[in-house]
Amino acid sequence: MDLGSPLTGEHLLRAVDPVQVLAGPVVAERVHRSREFLSRVLADDDRPVYGAKTGFGALVVFAGRDTDADQCDNTLAHLTAGQGPDLPLDVVRAALMVRTWSLAQGISGVSAHVVDGLAAMFGTSFTPAMPRYGSVGASGDLIPLAYAAQALRGRGFAYLDGARLPAMDALAAAGLTPLELDGRDALALVNGTSVTTAALSLALSSVRASHRAAQDLTCLLADVLGAAPGFVEPRLVSAYGHRGARVVADRMRARLDGTRPSGDRPLQEPYSIRCTPQLLGACEDALRYVDDVVSADLAGVSDNPLFFAEDDVVAHGGNFFGQPAAFAADMLAMVAASVGNVVERQLDLLIDPVRNSGMPPMLAAGPGRQHGVQGVQLAATALVAEMRRSAVPASTQSLPTNLHNQDVVPFGTHAALRTYDLAALLRLLCGSLALALRQTAHVGGRRPTAPRCAELLDALVGAIPPVDPDRPLDSDVRVAAGVVTAWSSQVR
Repeated sequence: MDLGSPLTGEHLLRAVDPVQVLAGPVVAERVHRSREFLSRVLADDDRPVYGAKTGFGALVVFAGRDTDADQCDNTLAHLTAGQGPDLPLDVVRAALMVRTWSLAQGISGVSAHVVDGLAAMFGTSFTPAMPRYGSVGASGDLIPLAYAAQALRGRGFAYLDGARLPAMDALAAAGLTPLELDGRDALALVNGTSVTTAALSLALSSVRASHRAAQDLTCLLADVLGAAPGFVEPRLVSAYGHRGARVVADRMRARLDGTRPSGDRPLQEPYSIRCTPQLLGACEDALRYVDDVVSADLAGVSDNPLFFAEDDVVAHGGNFFGQPAAFAADMLAMVAASVGNVVERQLDLLIDPVRNSGMPPMLAAGPGRQHGVQGVQLAATALVAEMRRSAVPASTQSLPTNLHNQDVVPFGTHAALRTYDLAALLRLLCGSLALALRQTAHVGGRRPTAPRCAELLDALVGAIPPVDPDRPLDSDVRVAAGVVTAWSSQVR
C-alpha cells in the first residue's frame, strides 16, 4: 500500500496480516514541510499550539512541560487508564492503518520518522495491546491509541505472531526500533477517531457480506419450499419506489431464474419470504449511507490542531469528533439486527412441519431419536436476543466529561465496536440457516430447480455432512457461514 494513494476498506481488511506500506517521496515531502512549519510556529512565543505548549483537555489553560520528551510523557501517561479486554488484533491494526494514513497527509506536524516507523510496523505481525474501554469518540480515541503509542515506544504490551509480550520484547523480536516521540508526535498519534473508523469499516464489510448471503439463502429457501418467485416481480418492486428494493430484487431474481413453483404452497408466503425485497432493500439503502460515511472518514484527517503551512495557519477545532461514524454505526447495528431477525424467522419456518412443505420437524432424520437442528435453532434465538439488546443507539447517549471541556460526546467508539460484535453474530445466524438448508437435502427436501440455488446447496452439501446421527454442530455453523458468504461474494 502507498500512503500517497486513497485509503479503502480493502486496505484495512488486508492489514490484519503483514503488508508492505510505503511512504514515498510525495508523502515524505509533505510531512517534512508540515514539520518545518510546526518548528517555526513553536519558536514564536506569541503563537499558541495546543498540546505542544499547553496541558491537555480542560487543562489547556496551563503550560505543558518544559522539554519535548517530557511533553510526550505528559500526553501519554495520564491516558493509559483504559480497562477491559484487549481489542481484536484486526481492529487494532486497521486503526493504526487509518492513523498512519491520516498522519501521512502532511497537516498534522508529525516527525517523518513516526510515519516511517508505523509503515515499518505493518511489515511485521507486531500489534499493540489496546484495551476496549476508555474512549468516548471525542478528542479522538485517546485512551486506546495512547496504549498503541506506548507500545510503539516499547512500553506496555503488544502481540507478535498472536502471542502477548512486553512491548519492548515484541519490538526486538520483530526487528523494530522503539519510536522516539515529542509532544506533538504523541498527541497526533492519539488525537483521532481511528479506532472508531476502523471498527466501523470492518463491521461494514462483514455486514455487507451477510446481507448478500441472506439474499441468497432466501432464494434457496424459497426454491426448496417450492414457493412462487412473484415476490421479486420487477413491476411489483419498481412500483414500491425504493432503489434498494429494486437492487435486491434484481439480484434475487437472477438467483431464482429457472425456478419452478411446486404449486403446493399458499398464494402468499409469510413475510419472511414475501417481504424480503422490501426489508433487505431498506437495508441496502442504509448500507449505502454507511458506505458514504466510511469513505469520507477514510479520506479525512482526524486530528487537532492541523497545520496548513502554505497559508501560515494553525487551525484548532474539532476534526476528532466522531459523530458521523457514530450515526453510521448505529444505523449499521439496526441493519444487522434486522437482517438477523429475518434470517432467524426463516430458520423457524424451515424447521416447522406445518409450513415447510412436508419435511420432518427440526429437519430431524427420525424425530425423537434424532433432533436435527434443534440445538442450532435454540442458539439462533439467543443470538437474536443478544442482537436486539445490543442495537440500542449509542450516539444519543452523550455524557459530559473532562470538566465539561467535552460537554457533548458522540460515543462513536462504543457504537462501532458494538456493531463489529453484531456483525459476527449475524454471520453465525446466516451459518445457522445455511446449515439447516443443507440438512433439507438429507431429509427429503425438494431439489432446487433454479440452477444457482442448486449450486449453492451443492456447495453446502460438499462442505458439511448430514446431521445423522446427532452431533455437535457449533463448528458446522461456522463452516456453513464461510461457505455461503464466500459463494455469495463470488457468484454474480
